Amino acid sequence: MRIGVLFLSLPLLCSASEIPQGSHVALRLVNSITTRTAKEGDYVYMTTATPIAANSQIVVPVGSYVQGVVSKSVRSGRVSGKAELGIRLDMLTLPDGRVVRIAPRVVSADSEDSSQKVAGKESEIKQGPGHGDDAKTVATLSGTGAAVGAMVDRSVRGAGIGAGVGGAIGLVTVLATRGKEVQLRQGATVDAVFDRAIPLD
Repeated sequence: MRIGVLFLSLPLLCSASEIPQGSHVALRLVNSITTRTAKEGDYVYMTTATPIAANSQIVVPVGSYVQGVVSKSVRSGRVSGKAELGIRLDMLTLPDGRVVRIAPRVVSADSEDSSQKVAGKESEIKQGPGHGDDAKTVATLSGTGAAVGAMVDRSVRGAGIGAGVGGAIGLVTVLATRGKEVQLRQGATVDAVFDRAIPLD
């Protein structure tokens, strides 16, 4: 009888753990990825840069492995069309060897010195428009052409001709050059959120 009472008084050690709904986690890229070379189906490897806690306990420690896959890769166009990169996060490997199927959503990513950002709710990172850079290219070559024209012709007319030639070269350069690609270098971070609870047992 005493054994039964003792057994019932023991704490429940096998309680289920889970990643709570709404949890955020920062993930660090193990391998670089860019829309210049990425193809749909390519694997993406990350590690957790921040822990995930539940009930005042760490359920996913820093350094846990996360595997994802490229769900969409669109290169930037030469005249129109911005680069897009979709990432689907599939598997979490905990330090004790447990492998858990997951489906968090990417909500932000490093800008990588560009205007790329996550747009919508599809875990897609999209590059911003490059019109400002295009204008700089045309303006720079127009200015260079004007300076050369003025030196050669030594007149305002020469500067005007030079500016026109420089602008034309700038426009051809812009039309022949693709816009910026979406890029996440090794060590870059993305932030993901869990829209539903994920059991870990």
